[in-house]
Amino acid sequence: MPRWLPRAMVLALALYACFLLGDWAFHQLVGLLVNILLAFFLALAIEPAVGRMAARGMRRGIATFLVFFGVLAVGIGFVVLLGSMLAGQIVDMVENFPKYLDSVINWINETFHTELSRVEVQDSVLKSDWLQKYVQNSASGVLDVSATVLGGLFRLLTIFLFAFYFAADGPRLRRSLCSVLPPERQAEVLRAWEIAVDKTGGYLYSRGLMALISGVAHFVLLEILDVPYAPALAVWVGLVSQFIPTIGTYLAGALPMLIAFTVNPWYALWVLGFVVVYQQFENYVLQPKLTSKTVDIHPAVAFGSVIAGTALLGAVGALIAIPAVATLQAFLGAYVKRYDVTDDPRVHGHRRYGEAVVARLQKALHHKKESSEESGDD
Repeated sequence: MPRWLPRAMVLALALYACFLLGDWAFHQLVGLLVNILLAFFLALAIEPAVGRMAARGMRRGIATFLVFFGVLAVGIGFVVLLGSMLAGQIVDMVENFPKYLDSVINWINETFHTELSRVEVQDSVLKSDWLQKYVQNSASGVLDVSATVLGGLFRLLTIFLFAFYFAADGPRLRRSLCSVLPPERQAEVLRAWEIAVDKTGGYLYSRGLMALISGVAHFVLLEILDVPYAPALAVWVGLVSQFIPTIGTYLAGALPMLIAFTVNPWYALWVLGFVVVYQQFENYVLQPKLTSKTVDIHPAVAFGSVIAGTALLGAVGALIAIPAVATLQAFLGAYVKRYDVTDDPRVHGHRRYGEAVVARLQKALHHKKESSEESGDD
């Protein structure tokens, strides 16, 4: 056996053990890393407001605290308002449920010539196996729901804490990062940081603008249908549909449908149809144009980045995909050498049909001339 072989085997086993340890540690810390990534983008989003307040003489820590306090106050007030509204509407629905059920049963009897009664329907529902199983599963899942809620609150607190540190100590963080880089690299890092702030702010601006348009559109519909709490429901639809990725649209449309059902069950179908139609308009017309203008990326790239982000990080990836791709595109654009485009009609999508026809005609005449010369020689 060569003398180097045992040492090489020990080294290989050590490297494999280090790889397994690193893989285990990464999977254990992936949740924390995702939270830090979200906190970093949140800090980039509030950086312009904190920077303006700090430029006027306010300490960055106090400015960051005021910005976070304003965001939390607005969010908590909105949640409390919607919670009280939703609780009142649920109580009304429970009290008026027999009336709604009677109207539905009467419509079914008149339309399909049946003889259903509310008592029979209620007995069949209350004595059904699926309802009993659902109640049992719900009772046993109370602890799981409580643990999920507490875990979500802890994760939210973690994100806000890291975002506060990133925003309040932004200059110190940039100095620490630049201190380990040569001067030419320092300029590139600072430029990338500035681009990330601009692109993240532009993305939030586009989302806010789409939330405003969505809220106004749904407010008009709810006012026409005379649904109560139309302003609050419009704000709910605008914010939830734009700032909660993937499932935000369904959560946003469920509450207006529930409130509309208390007024008239058929109004819920009108709201559902409007939500579906408006969502298609937003996905294929409104969102690509606004997103491409505010973050300066092609609509197809924006759509593909959301799909890729969802596949990699789920809802978090869908939320940060567009500003991340816009930042990367703007940063790499400075290193791509570009040339002047030739003045050719084909660049603009115009083919040279005239020249092609003339070329084919000349070729046909030349071929005919050659054929006639060959026949004359024969």
